[in-house]
Amino acid sequence: MKRRTFLKTVGGSAVTASAAVAAADANETILDDGSGMPKRAIGDSGKTVSIVCFPGLALRQYEQAEGTAGLHKAFDNGITHYDVAPAYGQDGICEVKMGIGMQGIPRDKYFLSCKTKRRDAEGAREELERSLKRLKTDYFDLYQLHCLKRPEEVQEAFAPGGAMETIFKAREEGKVGLIGFSAHTTKAAVAAMKEYRFDTVMFPINFVELFTIGFGKAVLELAAEQGTPVLAIKAMSRGRWKEGEERTRKWWYRSVESKDEVSMAIRHVLSQSGVKTIVPPSWLDLVDKAVVAAQNYSPITEEEVETLRKIAGDCESVFRREEEALAGKHPRNRLLYPDSPHDHCPCWHA
Repeated sequence: MKRRTFLKTVGGSAVTASAAVAAADANETILDDGSGMPKRAIGDSGKTVSIVCFPGLALRQYEQAEGTAGLHKAFDNGITHYDVAPAYGQDGICEVKMGIGMQGIPRDKYFLSCKTKRRDAEGAREELERSLKRLKTDYFDLYQLHCLKRPEEVQEAFAPGGAMETIFKAREEGKVGLIGFSAHTTKAAVAAMKEYRFDTVMFPINFVELFTIGFGKAVLELAAEQGTPVLAIKAMSRGRWKEGEERTRKWWYRSVESKDEVSMAIRHVLSQSGVKTIVPPSWLDLVDKAVVAAQNYSPITEEEVETLRKIAGDCESVFRREEEALAGKHPRNRLLYPDSPHDHCPCWHA
């Protein structure tokens, strides 16, 4: 298959227009294997991922046949990164559906990432082995601590008898390749990155959060300093639903929907320093829209950054309250996310 190689730039944070555009010129190699979907290297691991990741949580929305068709369509469109977790869907249904749905696609042709929310070694081992069985594989390309929200969780995972003991052992066993984490607060992400040099960091990165409260900036900066690849979740978020606003999807935040906004939102995130891939919201039609934007990828322009800044001016941050709660500025409230898929907590990745 013909391989085309493009040199793109990645540098600086996109909180300002010039920084975002500057990110389009710095030593980031984007490879297209002929599928039309660009790929980016994950550090020096020898692994690459498509710049759009398939969100395993989407499978909770569909029956098996439709989900399987969506998985194969994504692969045919060049998506090679598939992400899932045991917490996605009741009784791990998303893992089960993905395990069935990925049959027929050669295992060495896609990058599979999974996670554990358990912070103890025994619990993490239980989840790991069950996930491998459900997904009908004998290894994960990437395994992650899932949904870190408090720095104390990082300490729990790294303490004697903690989850990291299982993950390190699983890597020795060949069941785990790269090791990463996902986090939903700045404090938890920074604590994890200072505790250990992870292979990847999964964190919410999008234009609304960057422009309204600078959320994501500190993580991007530390990741750039450490040379840690970033996997961007919530990349297509348009912020919180406003009171009284008609909800066009039963989801806990708004998504960009129009072709132009999807393109700008995705390209803005992919122009940030160290970002390798974006995870669309968990709907197959939004995955399709993300694919179109990715196949037409070009670095964000200054004019487009200013357009996004204006849009963000009328949007509300999804993560402000959680950040303020951790800082002691806002009371914790289980009703912050009333439409979350599970447990009133944004511990999923779409």
